[in-house]
Amino acid sequence: MNMQMSFHWGNEATILFTGWPNQTTGMYILALFFVFVLAFAKEALSVWPIIKQTTNPMVAGIAQASVYSVRVVMGYLVMLAVMSFNVGIFIAAVAGHTFGDFVVKASSLALAKPSQPEV
Repeated sequence: MNMQMSFHWGNEATILFTGWPNQTTGMYILALFFVFVLAFAKEALSVWPIIKQTTNPMVAGIAQASVYSVRVVMGYLVMLAVMSFNVGIFIAAVAGHTFGDFVVKASSLALAKPSQPEV
């Protein structure tokens, strides 16, 4: 197996699984989308779940630990995808993290700030 050890561009990368995206443009675009969504979802899960005060502490702890473990798995999958040293995958991962962080922060700011009437 021949692994690329420097950044390169093109659809000849192996990402996460042997033979994927199999060097076709359509599958490469699907891989880019998958990495973007994975990075976005990791950031989106950073604010979920919001546990209610009345919830059983044991159930709340299990729920938060479960979400954390899913986030860790997503983070490692994104890291392994970036380790393919493919520039497109790297850009998709950074864009997914950035856009996910933007959506999470913008929505939390929108919820925290009461709407002001227009003058």
